[in-house]
Amino acid sequence: MNSAIDLAIIAVYLMGTVIFGCSFFFRKKEGDGARNFMTGGGRIPTWAIALSVFATHVSSISFLALPEGAYAKNWWGWINSITVPIATLIAAIWFIPFYRKATSVSAYSFLERRFGTWARIYASACFLVMQSARSGIILLLLAILVNQLLGFSYESIIVVTGLATLVYSMMGGFSAVVWTDAVQSLILIFGTLVCVGCLLWFTPDLAANAQAAWEAGRISLGSMDLTDWGSNTFWVLFFYGICINLQNFGVDQCYTQRYIAAKDDRSAAKTIWGSACLYVPVTLLFTVIGTLLWMYNHANPGVIPEGTRAAEVFPWFIMHKLPTGVSGLLVAAIIAAAMSTVSSTLNSGSTVLLEDYWKRFCPRRATDRGNLVFLRTMTVLLALVSVGIALGVVWIWGQDNKTVLGMWYTLQGGLSGGMLGLFLIGAFSRRTKAVHALVATCCGFLALVWVTFGQQILPLPWPLHINLSIVFATLAIVVVGFALPCVFSSRENLESAS
Repeated sequence: MNSAIDLAIIAVYLMGTVIFGCSFFFRKKEGDGARNFMTGGGRIPTWAIALSVFATHVSSISFLALPEGAYAKNWWGWINSITVPIATLIAAIWFIPFYRKATSVSAYSFLERRFGTWARIYASACFLVMQSARSGIILLLLAILVNQLLGFSYESIIVVTGLATLVYSMMGGFSAVVWTDAVQSLILIFGTLVCVGCLLWFTPDLAANAQAAWEAGRISLGSMDLTDWGSNTFWVLFFYGICINLQNFGVDQCYTQRYIAAKDDRSAAKTIWGSACLYVPVTLLFTVIGTLLWMYNHANPGVIPEGTRAAEVFPWFIMHKLPTGVSGLLVAAIIAAAMSTVSSTLNSGSTVLLEDYWKRFCPRRATDRGNLVFLRTMTVLLALVSVGIALGVVWIWGQDNKTVLGMWYTLQGGLSGGMLGLFLIGAFSRRTKAVHALVATCCGFLALVWVTFGQQILPLPWPLHINLSIVFATLAIVVVGFALPCVFSSRENLESAS
């Protein structure tokens, strides 16, 4: 793709996004104060926040990895999306009112009030590590695409995109992140629809090729076997999706920060329901793109060069088959997907570092001006960390034949640390004390490590897939956290009776 038109579209998008985001720095009403940097001052309309939640949830992981998974295997990647309405319902009923009553912008201040400083630090650290890893995967996927199209090195693409996102996130704060997310989400949706239309147009005899895809198991959610827990079956991914999406909507700062930014509880609920109503069908379209790519290759044997990796098929199609102008638009949409999620990570990550670390351990320096400087400094630091992780993941991906989606599922489950379980016992078990929660968290962490690594040493009669690590970690924390108070209470009652 060397068309001047395509390159101009991409360049205009990048420059326009950075300029638009940076413009919020000069809007004094929205740019003054640390609180406004973190929440936008409560002036952002509901529809914009809803689009921002959607853009945060969707990323190049969805835009590129879902087609990759569907092309290489089946619709297994979309199972995660099926669980989103369940998590949305729970968040609307319980999590949104809970966070809007909180006095701190941080999602993790509740844990300190409930169990002490260690709980807050543990959960916030898990969030920071997980989101930095996510940003790295997102930048890698974007680099794969642009490398295929323009020939630039992975490293240069990662650095340029990371720095562009850093500039407007640091200058404009939360308002810049939300409004650029809103614009980027519209570009993303339009680009997706255009891509599906082009694939339908280019694939001959759709009915016959759709039948071939069905017979080959490409239009499938995978095995429904309830006895196989060692493979990526439907049920493994369904329970994984329940835990991940409850964690996203319930304890992820990227989402909870948007609940607080909404005008009222009803508006906050509308933001996540609006996001869910977009996320489920749009990710289905991403998945359909992968199946259509398989159908296109099936209808035109040998057209895709032999040896092309599954992650590179979609970029190849964009480069060689899409009309001039459409290629540039689609690349801009994928860049939009990446930048929107990374910018949210930078803003929410700097918020967590301020609320959970700076204010907690350096309260005397936590003036409004000092806090704002700290937020911008941490935005820079987190961007550099994300870029560094992306550069490291480039090497790992080059050595491993796993799909990028599979790599991310593994990382996300492992790096979550079972923090969802800690929130659940804190919220629903009033009898659980700090020491009980600490023991439960240790048990959850051990369960996570055991499912991820330890089954080679101490295996079950049946294997467990690594994606179940977050499920078992959450269950271990909840069960132990609820059980310990009962055990100690019973023992104390027996001792007092004797």
